[in-house]
Amino acid sequence: MDKIDKKQLAEKTDEELILEFQKTNSIDIYNELVKRYKDPLMNFIFKFVGSKDLAEDILQETFFRLYRNKDYYTTVAKFSTWIYTIAANLAKTELRRRNRRAIFSIHGGNSKEEGEEISEYELPDDRYRPDIQTDSNIKSEIIQKALLKVKPIYRELIILRDIQELSYEEIAEITGLKIGTVKSRINRGRARLQELLKDIYNE
Repeated sequence: MDKIDKKQLAEKTDEELILEFQKTNSIDIYNELVKRYKDPLMNFIFKFVGSKDLAEDILQETFFRLYRNKDYYTTVAKFSTWIYTIAANLAKTELRRRNRRAIFSIHGGNSKEEGEEISEYELPDDRYRPDIQTDSNIKSEIIQKALLKVKPIYRELIILRDIQELSYEEIAEITGLKIGTVKSRINRGRARLQELLKDIYNE
């Protein structure tokens, strides 16, 4: 198959790309979708599970499922909600698995606490002075630790809404919840997070 012009790929919508991918199985189209969603999905998964290594594994599995299950996508949903649903389900499954291991572990002293890895999955910005950047990094770490103390049913929605900036409708589609439930849980999650972060806000 001839190589597809990358400029043409970049001009297509996500939905156009996945439909074309279903027809052609083009690796160029697959790579374009991966390029578009790699960073936002990594950010979402990392903030949800609290471990960069685990997040990278889940991200890889998400894109593997995109490749393997591409024909399951239908135009009923936006591509973004479809791929986020895959990533969210994998992340929740892995968290449940880790929790079960923690419950049945007799010697838990050597295991890492959830959220121990708190470095941001973002490239450093040299525009900021080192002292300001250090202070920002410290606050980012505190926010990440606090976020991991919020129950997963609230944490997922807060990340999708406040960090990934998805609409309530998109979040409802990803989670399978009613919009009213989504809004209610986001409000509860925000309230809990604000409690945990009050020391930062009161500085």
